[in-house]
Amino acid sequence: MNASAPTSAETLRSTLGRLLDGIPPKQATAAVERLIASYRGQTPTDAPVLRDRSDVAAYAAYRMPATFEAVRGALDGLAEAAPDWAPGSHVDVGGGTGSATWAVDATWDGPRETTVLDWAEPALALGRELAAASTSEVLRGATWRRAVIGSALNIPEADLVTVSYVLGELTAQARKAVVAEAARAGQAVVLIEPGTPEGYLRIREAREQLIEAGLRIAAPCPHDGTCPIEVGQDWCHFSARVSRSSLHRQVKGGSLPYEDEKFSYVAATRFPVEPAASRITRKPQIRKGLVLLELCGPEGTGLTRVNVTKRQGDLYKAARDADWGQAWPPAPQPQPQP
Repeated sequence: MNASAPTSAETLRSTLGRLLDGIPPKQATAAVERLIASYRGQTPTDAPVLRDRSDVAAYAAYRMPATFEAVRGALDGLAEAAPDWAPGSHVDVGGGTGSATWAVDATWDGPRETTVLDWAEPALALGRELAAASTSEVLRGATWRRAVIGSALNIPEADLVTVSYVLGELTAQARKAVVAEAARAGQAVVLIEPGTPEGYLRIREAREQLIEAGLRIAAPCPHDGTCPIEVGQDWCHFSARVSRSSLHRQVKGGSLPYEDEKFSYVAATRFPVEPAASRITRKPQIRKGLVLLELCGPEGTGLTRVNVTKRQGDLYKAARDADWGQAWPPAPQPQPQP
């Protein structure tokens, strides 16, 4: 694991802060509002949403911190399931300005080779600029390549393939083709979508496709069986805390210095992994002397609720400190040597 993760996040935020210099605030706000409307649309276009430098700068300043933290959360799930593994090569599909590339660099020391594929040249150009301002040799040495993200996509073989916030922009046919190509090319595949019912359904569909392609699920699921959630009744998603920029507060009119990014994800591999025994699927509910955990457990157990009481000692303390999305029960902590 990479100990420089906080530094990477801070460097990204400070670099993004300089992007809007020279762009009138009203123009940046208008661009962000249009982009939000495009990303929330229900009709996939098979065309890039980002059109020009102004669009890309506004998108990067507004969305990159949230995408970075969501991808970090998903990658942490993979890293926990494969603690002795680290990618030597990485391909980010539809990576735009490089959020996932920054997140991979913050999670592992490496990889040696990173390639970002995107169909919007303005996004790739800005991604190069941001990477050049990084202190990371990996980011500065990344390859940024234009590619049409669709049915004809060819992904270079890599240890890790990420596809974040892209599947919702594609038609059903293109989405299946991209997932199939990611499964072919990657030893590990991590897919991230917005934490909405629709985003979850895309991840659920992709999860089934990855399993059919011979990959095993590393996270967040504790098993490779059918998802126990009843479609239409609930959806699987998680949350990442994001520091708000001035543009966030300007566009949303919020006063809090942070917001929570909801996301759905799946991580799958072609190598052995140790998935969580169970996964906390909702924010733990803390009561006096009691913590209520909602869990997704091993295949066959489905979704369960567990009460952890004060009488359970260390387990109760761990439950009070537990967070949404974490594995349960916690891994035993190494004991200090005498």
